[in-house]
Amino acid sequence: MKKNVLQLIGSFHQGGSERQAVQLSKLLIRDGSVNVFVATLNRDGVLLDELGSEYSSPIPEFKLVSFRDLNFAEQAIRCAKFLRDNRIDVIHTHDFYTNIFGMAAATIARASMRIASKRETGGMRSRYQDAVEGFAFRQAHRIVVNSDSVGRYLAGRGIDTEKISLIYNGVDLERLKPATGDTTAIRESLRLPTEGPIVTLVANLRHRVKNQPMFVRAAKRVLAHFPETHFVLAGEGELRGELESLALELGIEKSVHLIGRCDCVPELLAASSIGVLTSDYEGFSNSILEYMAAALPVVATRVGGAAESITEGETGYLVEAGDEAALADRMLDLLKDRQTASAFGERGRAVVETNFSCAAQLRRTLEIYGV
Repeated sequence: MKKNVLQLIGSFHQGGSERQAVQLSKLLIRDGSVNVFVATLNRDGVLLDELGSEYSSPIPEFKLVSFRDLNFAEQAIRCAKFLRDNRIDVIHTHDFYTNIFGMAAATIARASMRIASKRETGGMRSRYQDAVEGFAFRQAHRIVVNSDSVGRYLAGRGIDTEKISLIYNGVDLERLKPATGDTTAIRESLRLPTEGPIVTLVANLRHRVKNQPMFVRAAKRVLAHFPETHFVLAGEGELRGELESLALELGIEKSVHLIGRCDCVPELLAASSIGVLTSDYEGFSNSILEYMAAALPVVATRVGGAAESITEGETGYLVEAGDEAALADRMLDLLKDRQTASAFGERGRAVVETNFSCAAQLRRTLEIYGV
């Protein structure tokens, strides 16, 4: 008899955790080895339509306001009833909020396998939040991490290493194929200048740990040597205004383009010359893998799992977090030597195809489920 597996997803907005959770749900549905159920804390977001193309069942929503109010208990009891009514064998949660809520509900329901996830190292949560998540991890049977660095971080927090299982993010290469290779048309559709190299950073503008100001300040240094270069920030969030003000203050507002949420990332990357990550903290960046899948050379801060995907001097460059001068120097190296940049990109694409496939992600997940 097939196991019943619930994927508890925080929302369907375009975050890295949400994208990976939806992708995994679709992989499991297509594979057919388990019966897939999906629930959420928030039914909003563009990824809902993507999941709906393969999952037609109703998706229950367990809306939270706080971890400390009566509603949390009521929703946890509702979720526990859902788990029991549907005879869920495995519950798999994917981020901070679903870890805490899902482990609570699964403990009430006495679910036979409780799997939490951790996708970033420190820097994003308060001590109280870390403590609450640590309690949730103690209720979990397994904790999936997406890089060795996150696993070491959890071990340093006293989490039982026997619980920690590494599954690298998978990259859907078909999804990342651009609809067109006409870079001029792509630039025009995104309202970007049609001339000059594009350096791109894809990350939400909600969390300061992404440190996009480092990217903008490094852009100022690059423009002193390559004034025709354009720097694109793709992502939405409340930090947008600060970044626009910084670009204006530095006098480079015409070369820095904040394009908001981008529904055509494959096309943007096809029109780009370099992919950049500037995070102060990270788990395993989806953006890095997407850059590499698009055959872009990468310059990234040496945080989280960046060194597990980028080979220094082979597929890209690593710089220390906050070192905008080093970031600018490495971008300049790639802009000056387009042959090396192209070689980095081709090697990166091969690495993704070999080491970060969806097939590997699915296989390892099913092993953890005991299938």
